[in-house]
Amino acid sequence: MSDPATSDPLADLPLDQLVGCHECDLLMHKPVLKHNEKAQCPRCGYELYAHRHNVVERSMALVLAALLLYVPANFLPIMQLHLLGQTSDDTVWSGVLGLYGSGMREIAAVVFLCSMAIPLLKLLCQLVVLLSIRLDVGRSYGLLLYRIYHHMRDWGMLEVYFMGVLVAIVKLVDLAELSLGLGLVCFVSLLLVQVWLEVVMSPHQIWVALSGENLHAGD
Repeated sequence: MSDPATSDPLADLPLDQLVGCHECDLLMHKPVLKHNEKAQCPRCGYELYAHRHNVVERSMALVLAALLLYVPANFLPIMQLHLLGQTSDDTVWSGVLGLYGSGMREIAAVVFLCSMAIPLLKLLCQLVVLLSIRLDVGRSYGLLLYRIYHHMRDWGMLEVYFMGVLVAIVKLVDLAELSLGLGLVCFVSLLLVQVWLEVVMSPHQIWVALSGENLHAGD
């Protein structure tokens, strides 16, 4: 009876030629991709990785755009409320201060971390990682920061905060005169840019570039 380990055609392949599916754990030979191609798991159809063109340059442009949108998205008025002759401008930052001033300090800390601090740290980590690849310096620090970025991905909850803003708008529209501010446009733009960045910034190509196997990840 033959040994199952020796009968497996993948057993003798080096690890850098293998890839495992994150969804169904299928181990398979890593396919070689051309520009704008993507590899999918033959068992469950999950996208394993993609090879996108100019991934570093495109990701850098999106990161810089997101950083430019960050300040107006958080400090410009999201909405303006007119009630009983009084007008108040509501921003993300004023929401944090309002929660803190109302005695809900734990909730204020969570809102600050998930809607302001962690999204900014994620963008800064992505910027440094892309610069380390682009300038070919400090790749070991880039690897560390990219690992940190992946640990923080689930804690940046701009979309949850945005849903909260929409719920507040729906509830307040019948109670007071409400006008939307430029901050909401910037906030939605920031959210869309970050979603686009997640799509463009191919993790497989970034890991390969940081490991030094391919200095031109976007080629």
